[in-house]
Amino acid sequence: MATLQVQRVHLAFGDRDILKDVAFTLTEKSRSALAGGNGSGKSTLLKVISNQMHADDLQIATTKNLRISYLPQSDIVFDEGTLFGEVEKGFSRFNDMSKEQREIEGKLQHSDESDNTEALLLRLSEIQEQFLTEGYYSRKQTIEQVLLGLGFTMADMQRLCSEFSGGWQMRIALAKILVERPTIMLLDEPTNYLDIEAIYWLKNYLKIYEGGLLIVSHDQSFLDETVQEVFELFNGKLQRYSGNYTSYIQQREAEIKQLEAAYRQQQEQLQKTEQFIEKFRYKATKSKQVQSRIKMLEKLDIVEVPSHLKQLSFSFPPAPHSGNDVLLITNLEKHYGNHKIFDDFSILVNKGERLAVTGKNGAGKSTLLRMISGQDTEFDGTIRLGSGVTIGYFAQDTEKTLDPKNTVLEEVSSIAATADLPKLRTYLGSFLFTGDDVFKSVSVLSGGERSRLALLKILLHPVNLLILDEPTNHLDINAKEMLLKALNKYDGTMIFVSHDAYFIEHIASKILYLTTDNPPELFDGDYSYFSYKLEEKEKVENQISEETKQVSKQSRSYKEANKLKNRLSSLQKQSDKLLEKHEKLEEQIQNVELEMSKEENYSDAQTITALVKKKEDLQSQLHDEEQAWLELSMEIEELEAEIG
Repeated sequence: MATLQVQRVHLAFGDRDILKDVAFTLTEKSRSALAGGNGSGKSTLLKVISNQMHADDLQIATTKNLRISYLPQSDIVFDEGTLFGEVEKGFSRFNDMSKEQREIEGKLQHSDESDNTEALLLRLSEIQEQFLTEGYYSRKQTIEQVLLGLGFTMADMQRLCSEFSGGWQMRIALAKILVERPTIMLLDEPTNYLDIEAIYWLKNYLKIYEGGLLIVSHDQSFLDETVQEVFELFNGKLQRYSGNYTSYIQQREAEIKQLEAAYRQQQEQLQKTEQFIEKFRYKATKSKQVQSRIKMLEKLDIVEVPSHLKQLSFSFPPAPHSGNDVLLITNLEKHYGNHKIFDDFSILVNKGERLAVTGKNGAGKSTLLRMISGQDTEFDGTIRLGSGVTIGYFAQDTEKTLDPKNTVLEEVSSIAATADLPKLRTYLGSFLFTGDDVFKSVSVLSGGERSRLALLKILLHPVNLLILDEPTNHLDINAKEMLLKALNKYDGTMIFVSHDAYFIEHIASKILYLTTDNPPELFDGDYSYFSYKLEEKEKVENQISEETKQVSKQSRSYKEANKLKNRLSSLQKQSDKLLEKHEKLEEQIQNVELEMSKEENYSDAQTITALVKKKEDLQSQLHDEEQAWLELSMEIEELEAEIG
């Protein structure tokens, strides 16, 4: 079995150990997730083992011909060639073999009967067999299958890569890795730039993928269906947990309870020890005991609870009162030039409903939210808010509304209700702003940090209609869980865009599904039916074209063909022997029947009984031999057809 054995990885940045003697094993059968808090070193570890980054100490052992492919989170740009041509480079590993094939075919073309070409024929058949088993002959179908599954169209195939935006560039990178079919794939947030259809397709593709996987992802539903073990990176060390991501969370929750109890006990002990030291520090009679306790504190391993698994909490301010009909859309039409987004679309959203809007990118999800919130007024038809409805709107570019001069804490303080002011540090912690992060200037925050801060500002403002465009972007799984619990307790109405299946499943009461080629479809109630429809739509099958089947027949190895011929010859000899045996058994049965017909025998009860028994035994043997011969004949016919 192909194996990647990471025996030791150590990496430090300054005085901080990012990876401390990390060791683990992956095989071609591995289905693994890499978990850990933001900044724990997950992406760094993937870069090290894929040879994208140097470590201070690295020991890795691999089996022969093992291939690793790595997908980073972002920052990949393809600016040359067409989409199809770029993804076809995923088959570049066959270039040398293809060149060798052409050379052999040239030699065979110019050979004559006196040349010994057996070695050339054998090597040619080996190359053809490898091309077949690794999908080289069906690469066009494979490339199209992958690109269409990831959301591209047939019209995109010959478009220049430079024409695609950043999110689509990452889809191109993912497509190349999928067609490379490496022994082990390292995927860092592969669903980040995918819509829900592409996520379902990728999940199903990975289920039938024959290589190993190590995935970093904040999509719990995706991980639950693609992995069977979880490696957690915490304080530079790696710990393995068997089962999918939900199983890992359950195992970790039990450990966290023990850790929290140990932490509380240790903190009490620390407090008492520090009080003793402070009280008797300057008393000579107690100096020995004081020094002993100081040394004990220096050696003490402080119990830590992993930040990405701490139980975070957040609650919304009460929603102001509104009428029952919160939103009414009638006969909505929206066009961008000749491109029709909505055509005679109508919907009613009642108080307390949670409407999830999902579907293909470019189908109008964010456009719909902008129109409902009043940001976009260029449409035909009617969008009417109900009595007393107040909106809180979070858009993808909402972070632009932040004041760069403020600190993080000042920014949320400016809109928080008085009752929430004492809880702001807790709320910020829930949105991954911990410790001194709250005193950072907004101007130095990353794009993801700004997005999280803008989301928190929206959620802290009392409204009765929340309109959220991808609210879980830039949140880790634990923060998503916190947000989900808060939204489930929220007593207002919500319309949100999301591609996160776990989030939609646990919060939506209705699902509006938008595509570019069909009218909007509303799914009322249970998420399972919507999921079933998507599973059917994005089903992935191993494609074996008729062309590939034909090549299979033509390219069977010289050695294999000889084996089949030898097998056929052996079966034919067995068949001839069985026929000879049949004739002998039939002759013996005839002899027994002749003995039974003699008067001296059929009048003797003992003799005739013995002859009848002998005949039955011979007939039973004949029947068994006939069955064996029939089965043999069928196998011979199949082999003859296969050999041609």
